[in-house]
Amino acid sequence: MSRLVIESRPERTVWAPIQVSLLAVLLTCLGGSVLFMIYGVPPLKGLDAIFIDPLRTSYGVGEILLKMAPLLLIAQGLAIGFRAQIWNIGAEGQLIVGAIAATALAIQFQGTTSPLLLPAMIIAGMMGGMVWAGIAALLRAQFNANEILVTFMLTSVALQLLYYLVAGPMRDPSGFNFPQSIRFDAAAKFPILIEGTRVNASLFIGLVASLIAVIFVQRSLVSYKMSVGGIAPAAATYAGYSSKKAIWLALLISGGAAGMAGVGEVSGPLGMLQRNISPGYGYAGIIVAVLGGLHPIGIIFASALMALVYVGGDFALLSLGVPNAVTGIFQGMLLTFYLACSFLLTSRIRWIKPDALKQEAPAD
Repeated sequence: MSRLVIESRPERTVWAPIQVSLLAVLLTCLGGSVLFMIYGVPPLKGLDAIFIDPLRTSYGVGEILLKMAPLLLIAQGLAIGFRAQIWNIGAEGQLIVGAIAATALAIQFQGTTSPLLLPAMIIAGMMGGMVWAGIAALLRAQFNANEILVTFMLTSVALQLLYYLVAGPMRDPSGFNFPQSIRFDAAAKFPILIEGTRVNASLFIGLVASLIAVIFVQRSLVSYKMSVGGIAPAAATYAGYSSKKAIWLALLISGGAAGMAGVGEVSGPLGMLQRNISPGYGYAGIIVAVLGGLHPIGIIFASALMALVYVGGDFALLSLGVPNAVTGIFQGMLLTFYLACSFLLTSRIRWIKPDALKQEAPAD
């Protein structure tokens, strides 16, 4: 009886990952065209609103850079863990806890003009994200709990903690009972980079993190040990590498990066802590990391593309009247098409006839 067999491809070109990403984007555009036709919008007009309109104004470019900052930071942290087969799905929760930790400092030192406040908030946010990710690291390292489930469930806990704090202990006493903290002073906010836009200096944190990621991944022995410890624990133990250390490092690094992204939100465009501090950057960061091929340079371009989709979705909502869910659909198509194209890059499907099966069968 004939059957289909999945085989690994023996050879791959250096440009294959770039080709996969470009093909995924092309297929997303085709899928988006079908989506726009369903909503009664001409496909070219819809794609123009998503990918071109935001680039026509300084405000649109500023919004792209604004949204690129947290995506870049989160994705760089997640990619380090993903390369070590440590799957942190809870960056959204770590972002929230980092934002809460930074807000606690802003409230405690309200009225200060010290230039040290913002750096202290960045460190506090990073530590908050690391602590939240550290819970998952402890459960995985000591009890072999699945980090995918733990980090995902911890996101729900972080969200409920946020709701409690902005409606209670951290609520602005002069805020007419709105669920939000006090507005941050100038010393607790990132300076604006481009006048007339909202893009701020938190973008530099993501760019610096990208530079560090390049050095860490390509030049660091620790990164190599993490990859070995995550991919082949038995071989790593034999070679003297600790798989538990790989788990701790991967989750702490990704958690710290997500926590700093949270600081960028509350000390950037929002200027306060409120219930909706993220439109899903923690989950979108997963797509960015995968779409960038888990490579620091690729992630920079992928984060810019994802930020463009975010902003383009808002432009399409205003100019064409399509639902805001279009943004999420585009993100899902990007991830789905990338995974499908990546599979075809690394594997091939072959139809084997009965005669071939007999020839390939090992002799008794």
